[in-house]
Formats: sequence, C-alpha cells, structure tokens
Amino acid sequence: MPRLVISIDGAIIKEVALTKERTTLGRRPYNDIVISNLAVSGEHALLHCVGGRVHIEDLQSTNGTYVNQQRIARQELQHGDLLNIGQYEMRLQLSPEEYTQWGAAAAAAQPACLRLEGDTPREVALLKPVTTLGKPGVAVATITRKSSGFMLARTEGADGSLRLNGLGVGADARPLQHGDLIELAGSRLHFLRLQAGA
Repeated sequence: MPRLVISIDGAIIKEVALTKERTTLGRRPYNDIVISNLAVSGEHALLHCVGGRVHIEDLQSTNGTYVNQQRIARQELQHGDLLNIGQYEMRLQLSPEEYTQWGAAAAAAQPACLRLEGDTPREVALLKPVTTLGKPGVAVATITRKSSGFMLARTEGADGSLRLNGLGVGADARPLQHGDLIELAGSRLHFLRLQAGA
C-alpha cells in the first residue's frame, strides 16, 4: 500500500497510508491530510490512487504544489518522489512489490509536461493520448502520446506558425525530446520529461 512520509525541517512528523481512491490535502479540518500552515490553501491538492498508480493534482492553490522541486498542475508519482506543500515535505513510499509493478508501468508511460513561459509560468501534464494546443483559426498543434514517446504535429495554421527549436513543423509529426522549445501562436512552451534520466 502506498504511503506518504510527512516531515518538516527534516523531522518526520507522521506517515499516512493512502487507502482511499481520493485523498485530499489542505489546511481545512475536513481534508484527509490536514496541513496546518498558512502557506497551504484550504483545499490544496488531491491524490488519486487508481489502477495501481498514484497521481497528485493541484487544486488551483495559491502557493502551488511541487514535485521534486518542480511546480505541477497534475502529475503521476513514482516511488521516492518528494512533494513540497508549504513548509512540509512528503515522500511517496511503495512496498518493494508495488515499486516493481508500478515502476515498470510508469516507465512505459513516460510521463511528461509542457511548461509555459511568461510572468506566471505554469505546467500542463501530458496525460491524454492526444493533447491539443493553440488557438482555433490561428494555429493549432497536437501532441500525440505513443509507446515510443511524444510526437508534435501542426493541424491548423500557416507554415511557420508552429516551430520546434526554431524550425518549422508541418503535418508530419516530429518526435519530442526533453527540453525542446515549442513556439505556437505567440506562446513558448518547453517539453519536459518528468522522470529523472528520461
């Protein structure tokens, strides 16, 4: 059974077994995991435990949810991942059996996200088989998730409206690598793999 080891300033304060399909984290007393810290929103984040996988979803919190020092919107968690919410640290622990089973599934899934540049950078997890980006009528692109990785293609817009690392992308899909820069309809996005070494 997965569990969270919760600590503050390096001192472990409690361990919580994730026994439910949905586990809420936040400052308000009705949450499954109550975090009494003013930097934590009343309803801060939600943990999903479904089908042998654990995902964390930020509930539009004020100060954000961080996984391995990266601010996230939603992300699949791996054994040993470190969550930061307010001043609290939470590390996901799996049993050896779960680690072997879930780790293999996670490696095959190759989780990734897009980080949007700007005054308030934000991340979008690429969880769906096909993610659509852009503005209809101006420029539209798709990122397709395959067993071999992620592919980028233009589905609408003029030549040059979609660029990958400065080069134009057309209808022929191009593979994405960690750190790639995507430019579309005036937006700049970085493609990031969420697994170390991926």
